[in-house]
Amino acid sequence: MSLILVLTLILNISLGQVAIPFREVIKSLLGSTASKDTWEYIIFNFRLPKAITAILVGVGLSTAGLLMQTLFRNPLAGPYVLGLSSGSSLGVAFVILGSVVLPAFLSEIILSSYGIILASCFGSFLVMLLVLLVSQRIRDTATLLIVGLMFSSFTGAIVSVLTYFSSADQLQRFTFWSMGSLGNLSWQNLLILTITILIGLALSLFSIKSLDALLLGENYAKSMGLNLKKSRYTIVFATSILAGSITAFVGPIAFVGLAVPHLSKLLFQTSNHKILFWSTIVIGGILMLFCDTISQLPGLDFTLPINAITSIIGAPIVVWLLIRKKNLI
Repeated sequence: MSLILVLTLILNISLGQVAIPFREVIKSLLGSTASKDTWEYIIFNFRLPKAITAILVGVGLSTAGLLMQTLFRNPLAGPYVLGLSSGSSLGVAFVILGSVVLPAFLSEIILSSYGIILASCFGSFLVMLLVLLVSQRIRDTATLLIVGLMFSSFTGAIVSVLTYFSSADQLQRFTFWSMGSLGNLSWQNLLILTITILIGLALSLFSIKSLDALLLGENYAKSMGLNLKKSRYTIVFATSILAGSITAFVGPIAFVGLAVPHLSKLLFQTSNHKILFWSTIVIGGILMLFCDTISQLPGLDFTLPINAITSIIGAPIVVWLLIRKKNLI
């Protein structure tokens, strides 16, 4: 699977509006100079950052989805089930859709790429803080799931109200953000995203034993000496870091966090999180790179929304696997 990930990475960098031979891509990645300066410029200024972003997004959302599905013991749980995506959308909606009431100079600052990232981070952080506060008050994990859905509905309603009173230009910009984009990150932004993803993955790796215990139910986990409150807090915090940072930098990306954990379980036929954790990471990176390659439409002058591609490509694959391996469900 790791070899497939490397090959998919090279394929992703090679294909696009300007086709670059595989050999030239490998030469550039290994430190040599490509035959053409334009190829070198395209690889290191556009395609490599975008490919790394795709891997980080796939890894982060897939891991967050695995955490949520195990914590809530619900196959339909995903990384955004706690309302983090809705919180980010609310922050961005306030900036994009509410900027009309601000002075012109302030509006330009807030509507910059950094302004939108900060607004998304703030919205996601606010919802995360509320969820963590609530998680300290309640004992039942299923109740926490309902709380997350209520937060999502509440913030979604506010976004709908802002949308109703917005102009066509504002609605278009907000719609484009909600479709997701992997190609807008600089190397500096990519470094920040990488650090946050690594922190989230470290917390997730620390929670592997807790996740295995939670598979058999909360009462069994308690009987094994598991501190349920601390474990739940760690899992929720890790998910919030992963899903919140990704949404802030690239927008809400659908399907990946929900589907990849199921793909890992179906392909490796195990519920051991020591295996699922690493397989989910690799498969998530492969799937996002593959979807990004399809969205580039090699040879054409436009790029399809990554959100649409992840669902169009991924959903039939999962349905097909479920039908073929129905005895595992």
